[in-house]
Amino acid sequence: MTEKWQDDPEYVGYIEDLLATEAVQKLANYTQHVNSTRLEHSLSVSYYSYKLAKKWGGDARATARAGLLHDLFYYDWRTTKFDEGSHAYMHPRIAVKNAEKITELSDLERDIILKHMWGATIAPPKYKESYIVTMVDKYCAIKEASEPVTENMRRRWRQWFPKKQSI
Repeated sequence: MTEKWQDDPEYVGYIEDLLATEAVQKLANYTQHVNSTRLEHSLSVSYYSYKLAKKWGGDARATARAGLLHDLFYYDWRTTKFDEGSHAYMHPRIAVKNAEKITELSDLERDIILKHMWGATIAPPKYKESYIVTMVDKYCAIKEASEPVTENMRRRWRQWFPKKQSI
């Protein structure tokens, strides 16, 4: 997870009202990808997506806000099952409903949240910002889930191959 978002006043200005809500703060109580909370994951997706949207001439504000809200649901996705569809299908719809309780969503923000599981779901995103959040979400999920494994591998590598001392 990145903490650099806290040092970016423009980004903080876009999300601070959402971050101040109990609805978003409750995400800290849920594990997301093994080694992160849902809030940490959402902040990472939001910030990295915002940076890319800025770089590529997208709507950075909508991307930051929808990125933060893309996983606004309160259940353990590993154990909760739905009759209406898979977690990949259901949680974006739940997230949109929960987000609409705390803020008004633009069509762009709604599409970002609803389509962020594209690849696991059928309907493709309509906007470049939606594609950005979709891809950044996958990147962050892999990074978060693999960090304990890669850190363990680094530790073992250093044990097996210590740095040689210079003469």
